[in-house]
Amino acid sequence: MDAAVAALRSGRPAEAERLAVRLLRSNPRDLGAAQILGNALLMQNRPGDAAEALRPAARRSGDPSIETLLARALAAAGRTDEALAQLRQTTARHPAYVLAVIELGDLLGRTGRLDEAVAALAAGVAANPDAPLPRIALGYLHLRRNDRAGARAQFSAACAAAPQRHDALVALAKVTALDGDFAAAAALHRRALALRPDDVATRINLGKCLLDLGDRETGEAALRAAIRAVPQATGLAITTLAAAAHGRAFLRPSDAARFLNAGPV
Repeated sequence: MDAAVAALRSGRPAEAERLAVRLLRSNPRDLGAAQILGNALLMQNRPGDAAEALRPAARRSGDPSIETLLARALAAAGRTDEALAQLRQTTARHPAYVLAVIELGDLLGRTGRLDEAVAALAAGVAANPDAPLPRIALGYLHLRRNDRAGARAQFSAACAAAPQRHDALVALAKVTALDGDFAAAAALHRRALALRPDDVATRINLGKCLLDLGDRETGEAALRAAIRAVPQATGLAITTLAAAAHGRAFLRPSDAARFLNAGPV
């Protein structure tokens, strides 16, 4: 089992598949091996095979993690109705299983059923009031419906429950900036960067907030730091520089790139 897990984690799905199949031959009820096999097949872009491999284990065990992985495979194979049916069954029996709740809300949202997605995630939040992930997912759905107050409420609650969660801080910073409170958004971005200093997207968003506040020097320094770390972010940094309220516009991208010390684009 350890070798199969190591193969999966190190990006060798074919090897993980072979090892998991061997484990299942000796013990067909090995849920861990079934889960490894399903993930290995998904990593190889074989969702139909993953679904068929996972279905017997899900039927026998009723394990919510196996059922959720089965639903993910079904959705990836284009069998959306089957995936939704499985997720609804899982969340009805295991309402506190966070991954199934999030998967259901995400799949409903991707199929345009936003009201159903909000209802599913709200039920998940009620069943898991201290879990940040359902709140973050629900907050982003509120943003898709242009309900910034609803989004802010969920993101704020997620940050209160888990103040060291980078994704919760980034989410709250996003809605705070949309509301025009750039100083508060910049403070949230800085807290997120303290947790993940290599997060280039957050550094660029910090730069935009600072530029919107009129702090050109610090904002431009943040953009320069971002593209020094990841030169491929140059285009995004240039766009951010031009879009900010107190940014700069250049006639040629190459001039903007030189200004940001990134070299030609």
